Amino acid sequence: MSYAPNGEMWSTHKVLSVVQGQYRVTRDPGVAMSTILGSCVSVALFDRSSGVGGINHFLLPSSGRPGCNEVKFGAMANELLINELLKMGASRSHLRAKIFGGANIVERLGDIGSRNVSFAQDYMKREGIRIEQADTGGRQARRLHFHPVSGEAKVFTIPIDQTQTLAARERPRQAPAHETDVTLF
Repeated sequence: MSYAPNGEMWSTHKVLSVVQGQYRVTRDPGVAMSTILGSCVSVALFDRSSGVGGINHFLLPSSGRPGCNEVKFGAMANELLINELLKMGASRSHLRAKIFGGANIVERLGDIGSRNVSFAQDYMKREGIRIEQADTGGRQARRLHFHPVSGEAKVFTIPIDQTQTLAARERPRQAPAHETDVTLF
């Protein structure tokens, strides 16, 4: 169950989770979307006039590999989100954006959060989509609740001790000594 900062409960909404490398769209006014962001970014796009919207959740701006079409990269995540909204009746000229996340919480990742935010902002500018709201940067993770049909968003910062716990879970694990590389043909 999700609560707005003013105590209002979004209890009338079915809440869909959006995890890393996903995007979701809807025109159902009874649906809200939720995600947790550290250095990752979510772009929320919506068209109030057609009552359709959605969000993505990407890890990096691009793969750097030609032809890589994975949704975990911002270029593909944004393209798929826009295309799906247009298929559902959104008008490109009425699309509005809200950008969230992009914290720099894991020192070893450098400024990846800032680079993700810059990428999202530049992408929206290139596409001619106005950004209505942004809650980005800093050193704390966020939980985002987004109502795609209205474009309403609620952002909750995650306390720094919990942010560090989330960051620790994202550290790459070292393979145990008994694991070896295997090539299958």
